[in-house]
Amino acid sequence: MKIYLFPFLIYFGLNNTLFGQILPPIQLDRPDQTECPFITPTNYIQIENGFTVENLENNQRIYNYPSTLWKYGVNEKFELRLITELVSLKSSVNLNSGLLPITIGFKTSLFEEKGLIPKTSFIGHISTSRMGSKEFHTKLIAPAFRFTMQHTLSDKIMLAYNLGAEWNGENEQYNYIYTLTTGFSLTDKIGCYTELYGFLSNQNVADHRFDGGFTYLINDDVIVDISGGFGLTEGVHKNYISLGFSFRFNTISDHVDIEKVR
Repeated sequence: MKIYLFPFLIYFGLNNTLFGQILPPIQLDRPDQTECPFITPTNYIQIENGFTVENLENNQRIYNYPSTLWKYGVNEKFELRLITELVSLKSSVNLNSGLLPITIGFKTSLFEEKGLIPKTSFIGHISTSRMGSKEFHTKLIAPAFRFTMQHTLSDKIMLAYNLGAEWNGENEQYNYIYTLTTGFSLTDKIGCYTELYGFLSNQNVADHRFDGGFTYLINDDVIVDISGGFGLTEGVHKNYISLGFSFRFNTISDHVDIEKVR
């Protein structure tokens, strides 16, 4: 989801109304690695920013400043997505900075939660090979997809998970992706999560990781987060810490005369 806010937060705070559409508080695909199944409200633009420092093996470090997910709600079942990542890759001998290849995609809602059936959506992305800084161009475009699912266990606890695959843009090799996160509502403003996730390949060692974090809802349309995690597989990923700031806004004025729109 990178997360959230949780579906039960619909019962807290003030509700926004757009032509009779009652909106829950903002739902994010961050700060965790589990994409959420919720669709950005119709006619809303949502911008999710993350500032991250990630430490790898061999004294390598990655700075994201920021990584931004741009979303637009087309209707209640479909959103458009754009990912831009400004990064610096630092090693003991080199420092490369610039814009990673831009990623475009969509999310579509498949099923609503009912009994044992989770709320389910499908996400498809394609990372362009050359729409970014020259230093980060890839040989191929890189597709990725996920099925994202979520269960409401109680009014304060949810369970979510993703299954999918992604390509790296350098060759035809791909990795399977899995995520499993549990989110908790501590108050009507504060949420937290713990998560296990990883990448599986038949050509490389499996990469398993663990993370956790907190979210704070400033108002229904603005939220901040902090998260961090570490690798469970030796020799791959060491740790990371991330700060986030996300918000949404309506592209159609709430004061438009409904009769004129009709």
